[in-house]
Amino acid sequence: MASSLVWKPFLKGSRADGVPGLGFRPSDIRGLSVQIAIQRRSHRPRTLGIVLNVQNLTLWMCFERAEVQATGNVFGNYFKVATYGESHGGGVGCIISGCPPRIPLSEADMQVELDRRRPGQSRITTPRKETDTCRILSGISEGMTTGTPIHVFVPNTDQRGHDYSEMSMAYRPSHADATYDFKYGLRSVQGGGRSSARETIGRVAAGAVAKKILKMKSGTEILAYVSQVHKVVLPEGVVDNDNVTLEQIESNIVRCPDPEYAQKMIDAIDAIRVKGDSVGGVVTCIARNVPRGLGSPVFDKLEADLAKAALSLPATKGFEFGSGFAGTFLTGSEHNDEFYMDENGNMRTRTNRSGGIQGGITNGETIYMRIAFKPTSTIGKKQNTVTRDRQETELIARGRHDPCVVPRAVPMVEAMVALVLLDQLMAHLAQCEMFPVNPAFQQSVSPAIDGKFLTSKLA
Repeated sequence: MASSLVWKPFLKGSRADGVPGLGFRPSDIRGLSVQIAIQRRSHRPRTLGIVLNVQNLTLWMCFERAEVQATGNVFGNYFKVATYGESHGGGVGCIISGCPPRIPLSEADMQVELDRRRPGQSRITTPRKETDTCRILSGISEGMTTGTPIHVFVPNTDQRGHDYSEMSMAYRPSHADATYDFKYGLRSVQGGGRSSARETIGRVAAGAVAKKILKMKSGTEILAYVSQVHKVVLPEGVVDNDNVTLEQIESNIVRCPDPEYAQKMIDAIDAIRVKGDSVGGVVTCIARNVPRGLGSPVFDKLEADLAKAALSLPATKGFEFGSGFAGTFLTGSEHNDEFYMDENGNMRTRTNRSGGIQGGITNGETIYMRIAFKPTSTIGKKQNTVTRDRQETELIARGRHDPCVVPRAVPMVEAMVALVLLDQLMAHLAQCEMFPVNPAFQQSVSPAIDGKFLTSKLA
């Protein structure tokens, strides 16, 4: 993470006549010359000392080195992504650092994912019209990644700043308007600035790169779909997570792979949309063919990183993986995933309540998780609120907003999961595969050909 250097001063002092501390009179130094010596012990010292000799007074001004972290805009440790831009500014995008060289990559690879995220794609999404056409400005040569930073830019072309005139004076209930003012003392009013979902364009573009690398290296596939809209809940077991396809998910505008429940979800969004209101929902995400051993206990357990990534998305309110909260109703004997040897001699689990992760480390089974999204806070119904000058008022928000965010959240969730898995894969390769693996327990991450392992993943 980027950081800058600051110096925090503290004082020490003594009088030559034996009086300790800093107790001296102004007359002690009035009219007297001061000799200053600055001493540095190394190129980047932990302390910086300034010594002031004033006749019978010696004063040390010591500065401690402190690093200020660049807050909130960079994700990842090995595969790093910094997003930039605001909803109604000139554009949005990302800078990807740490991408391996010699990966075939084009703007078309990113555009496929950005088209799934873009606004205006159906009647149940925001009517804002943006093509979200991306441009790669650096990091690519002759269709291959160079290993240097990849700069992706997407211009904003359909801004309507005047829609936010009322919201420049009054806070939208449950929106980030107020908290951005609380933190920074000002905010970008038009479109919500950085709190807008347009910020996620950079994540989705970077996620497209991560998904491609994971597929090439280990055959990993990441898919998400809508499993709940308001009170319409897709029953457990209706979707086979081991076999569901992207084509099934993309076959309807709500991105639910079951046609019957997809129509119920669409009807629920339509019913609330015409009333100027909004609803929330749940996105389920699965990751198949994930190598064993990913995750770095104790503070960087895989599920912890996934939770942070998912909950950093706009409008998220909950995260669970595996059996989640429902697992609390089971006993240990009911919840445990028993091991067995399959017909190919691979160690597997008969059930997968662990969600593919045990002890913060992948066990080779399918990872699955669920992310809850709240109803969109910007709605066309009258609400009570407070103005920036602390006066109570009423607000009817204008602008173009999703009546339900989950259909467009699907590629966002996939992107964040891909970023986590690739970052953890790179960490695993750096630490655990620098030297030959222990074949009794480990297997090297195998390269994939056409999405399949060269050797058995679960051996």
